[in-house]
Amino acid sequence: MTKFRFLFFLLAICSVILTTANAANLVSDPPAVGADAPTFQLTSNEGKSVKLKSYKGKWVVLYFYPKDFTSGCTLEAHNFQRDLAKYEQAKAVILGVSVDTAESHKSFCAKEGLSFKLLSDTDGKVSTEYGSLMEREGNKYSTRNTFIINPKGKVAKVFIGVKPAAHSEEVLAALAELQKK
Repeated sequence: MTKFRFLFFLLAICSVILTTANAANLVSDPPAVGADAPTFQLTSNEGKSVKLKSYKGKWVVLYFYPKDFTSGCTLEAHNFQRDLAKYEQAKAVILGVSVDTAESHKSFCAKEGLSFKLLSDTDGKVSTEYGSLMEREGNKYSTRNTFIINPKGKVAKVFIGVKPAAHSEEVLAALAELQKK
């Protein structure tokens, strides 16, 4: 039993160290709940320009993720796709953002059967504005953060450092709570 407690303690320490190290690599802070959502115009996997202001009057689930075709990002995207009808029923749209190219997003959507928009933020500007850009070993990645934006264009909920497996359910639950208000 003592070995188990010691191993658990070491695991907890490592988790804190990794979280602190990842936080130190972030470029900026995310917008706070109640703040105006930073506006943007990005290219989608369809090669079209997408503006946040085009979604005024709708709920937006804006999720940032590190990289197309990776296991965690694929799992997260599959779960959003699986629950897409529930988001549509809640009058919410899903927009995924990473620093990958629009062409990479197009291939990712085709391979994984994704029908929601993935947006290309190759310069990392939007990821930075949302406190969701990380630099690691000389490369830039969007961090796994999600923002629920209300129909008035305000940040209604912020999820930082999400776990992909149960995240869609977590977002749906938060969306249901926010829509009750």
